[in-house]
Amino acid sequence: MTEFEGVAPALAQALTKRGYETLTPVQQAILAPELVSADSLVSAQTGSGKTVAFGMAIAPEILSDAGHFIPAETPVALIVAPTRELAMQVKSELQWLYADTGASFASCVGGMNMSDERRALRKGANIVVGTPGRLRDHIERGSFDTTGLKAVVLDEADQMLDLGFRDDLEYILKSSPKDRRTLMFSATVPRSIETLAKRYQRDAVRVTTASDQSQHLDIDYRAMTVAPNDIENAIVNVLRYFDAKNALVFCGTRAAVNRMTSRFNNRGFSVVSLSGELSQNERTHALQAMRDGRARVCVATDVAARGLDLPNLELVIHAEIPKNRETLLHRSGRTGRAGRKGTCALIVPHNWRKKTERLLSSAKIDATWEKPPTADAVMMRDHERLLSDPSLTEPLSDVEKTFAAELLSRHSAENIAAAFIRQHFSEQAAPEELIDSAPPPERPRRSHDDFGDSTWFSLSVGREQSAEPRWLLPTLCRAGHITNKDIGAIRVQANETFIEIKAEAADLFLEALGPGAKLEKTISVSRLDEPPVLSNEPAPRSNRGKRPSRESRDNRGSHDSRSNREPRENRDNREDRGSPDSPKPKKSGYPKNKPAVQIKPKPKPKAADDARGEKREDKREKTKPWDKPVKKSKMNKGKKNKKYQANLAKARTQDGGGDKTGATPLRRKKPKKA
Repeated sequence: MTEFEGVAPALAQALTKRGYETLTPVQQAILAPELVSADSLVSAQTGSGKTVAFGMAIAPEILSDAGHFIPAETPVALIVAPTRELAMQVKSELQWLYADTGASFASCVGGMNMSDERRALRKGANIVVGTPGRLRDHIERGSFDTTGLKAVVLDEADQMLDLGFRDDLEYILKSSPKDRRTLMFSATVPRSIETLAKRYQRDAVRVTTASDQSQHLDIDYRAMTVAPNDIENAIVNVLRYFDAKNALVFCGTRAAVNRMTSRFNNRGFSVVSLSGELSQNERTHALQAMRDGRARVCVATDVAARGLDLPNLELVIHAEIPKNRETLLHRSGRTGRAGRKGTCALIVPHNWRKKTERLLSSAKIDATWEKPPTADAVMMRDHERLLSDPSLTEPLSDVEKTFAAELLSRHSAENIAAAFIRQHFSEQAAPEELIDSAPPPERPRRSHDDFGDSTWFSLSVGREQSAEPRWLLPTLCRAGHITNKDIGAIRVQANETFIEIKAEAADLFLEALGPGAKLEKTISVSRLDEPPVLSNEPAPRSNRGKRPSRESRDNRGSHDSRSNREPRENRDNREDRGSPDSPKPKKSGYPKNKPAVQIKPKPKPKAADDARGEKREDKREKTKPWDKPVKKSKMNKGKKNKKYQANLAKARTQDGGGDKTGATPLRRKKPKKA
């Protein structure tokens, strides 16, 4: 048995059974003596064995001295993952790692039956694996007791924060014991992760194993430029060209996943989809189909970008360019895991070339730029694979020899070979014919030296007349019968404008203007014998008025200036305001030039109406709308009527004399008198 230093004996035996000979760098780093029982913040590349690393790291805290689990009423270890798929994968990895320790596991993930999870927790699970939202639900309902936790692991912590699980994570960490051991694992460590670590970890040790020079050395990155309307055809050819056992195509939206899945199904690919709108059972069946070989292509959103480990995944295709470097690294990290080789193809539209170059540079990825495989290249690659097929060189059995001799006796060798080729390629999708379009050439920058010989003209309009090149250029072309290529520099001065026109177009320009040399009937045009001397004075600012001096601005609203003002009673008695009997000037509203609206006083009542008017005013003051007496209902009034009581008694005793308490006969309302 291979000896692994620092690993519990039961776990070392499981590693040997699994075929481990050496540990990965992140696994060796987490087992360092100085990190034993210490909180850690670990950053490592995807596919570097982080799950086995933290499984070995928490073993001293959760295992007994004998290397086995002691039956406990509450869980002792908690692993939190961002997605359901990653949580189930972590549980599967830890099950074989702790197979010889007698560990019991429970998973708490969204989309599964919560009652089954509650029963698993009550039975006494030692290790719990789940997603943040479902774990918080169990804690709040009292079905998950966190008081016995000795170790908590946050796997892919950066993605959990990106998905909005900060509140759930903080709730879980606050509900767990303070003396626990907390480990955070992530491929990238942004500032938000560092803040979370400082708050909920005790003197955390930063462990970095990611390479500072390059990313994913086992992945062959290829950036393929295509026409924007040829992306799906290019993906079909890439799938056919590499003919990978498993391929993963990443899209940006669920709608794109559904569209591309339908397209690949129609083309004959064995394809499954993976997105957030699927249930947990549908996701599990899709991944199992990929592992079993029943499906070879999986079209997915970024929900599959973290933690998924498909052993035979050889090709990753980015149908849409990722938005940031973290997404690019995690998408691409689904292949080339655990020492295996993989290929990552980025389908880049021509207008996304520069943005993709910046993205690759920020991710420290050196990609090969090329065009996608053409139909001829795909067919040639198919022929190469067919010729190198090992089944052609395997020895024949007696039954195969007899049947081969019978075929040769009936058909020629060419016909048999042609039938074999047709049968072989009939099961594969035909390659697509791509548009052989090159990216649009960049427009070369024009310099003044390339303009050639020129003649200068002066226009009798300048900056003070609102002259601008944006309307001068089309006016010159229209009036002078020239094009914008014949016009060089346009220099707008204060009262005139100088324009540069090619020498061969100068005479044509003057001839089109006519003998008056007028432009738009008001602008005079004159020819200059030599280039003008341009002034370097800046353009005047818009007339917004002079700014007040600093003293006036400082004293305008100061507290001292307001406190030194006259009292209001003194200001009201100033002579300039006039006597109280003098007529006051009318105030005008906005706008200022509009006279104020005069409200005419209400005419006084005549002498004969004074008494009645006063009486009405008194009545209005004493009687309020809410003081009106409540009208008696018609029902109360009707109950006093003997006829109503007789009808009511008759209705209660009709139909066999049964008593119908509460039944009232319908009464027709009397029509109102006109």
